[in-house]
Amino acid sequence: MLKKKLYQTAIELTNKNWSSDCLKIVMGSMLSKKLIKSYINVYDINMQEVSKSIDSFENLQQFFTRELKEGTRPIDGTLELLTSPADSKIESFGTISSDTKLLVKGQEYDLAALLGKADNAKTYKNGKYIVFYLSPADYHRVHSPADAFVKRQYILGRHSYPVNSMGLLHGKKPISGNYRMISELALNNGTQTAFIKVGAMFVNTIELKNTSQNWTKGEDIGQFAFGSTVVMLFEEDSIEFLSNIQKGQHILVGEAFCNML
Repeated sequence: MLKKKLYQTAIELTNKNWSSDCLKIVMGSMLSKKLIKSYINVYDINMQEVSKSIDSFENLQQFFTRELKEGTRPIDGTLELLTSPADSKIESFGTISSDTKLLVKGQEYDLAALLGKADNAKTYKNGKYIVFYLSPADYHRVHSPADAFVKRQYILGRHSYPVNSMGLLHGKKPISGNYRMISELALNNGTQTAFIKVGAMFVNTIELKNTSQNWTKGEDIGQFAFGSTVVMLFEEDSIEFLSNIQKGQHILVGEAFCNML
């Protein structure tokens, strides 16, 4: 209990605009370029996949949001299959309970708070959810999981709390309190999905590249400024998860995780 309280207090004290701004300045400075090689070694990043050489990056932020070589992440073209929006770990997935609580790392999160309104949460009652966690080692561009029409987009939250296992265990409802960008997508099977991009600790920047209402499956739609999470919510009887996906598995952009019904 004391550990949890100390953790929460430390995060509240540091998770302010000045700390976010400081981290952005450091990561975007020329001085941070010297950290790139160490970053690669610490996180064992495969440079064979990266589209540019190390020397081409002017700072750590540019490297963090690096592009990959074309064809590095083949997209499953099966129309009925949705593909992973990010290189990530499947943190959790399952059925949304009747009281619209989302279970993440053993804790329940209220969908109304996550989506901003109770009416928004009603759409996904008894539906499905999946949580993709992007670690600092992962490629941090986000791709469209399907051909989709963007019905609405909105932003909630002022700050970003940790979205790693420590944050989920000791934080104060970290996902529903975080800076997040929510896209309501219309899928080809006539149903709606909530595509929620959650900002990571200290950094509130989620950059959206595609600002149109039409997303193409596998398209690079945006990027996170630092490690983060994507949550997807589905309506009841709209999808079924593939039998081979497992909690804790690492999944790459373009790999299928569910089938549209």
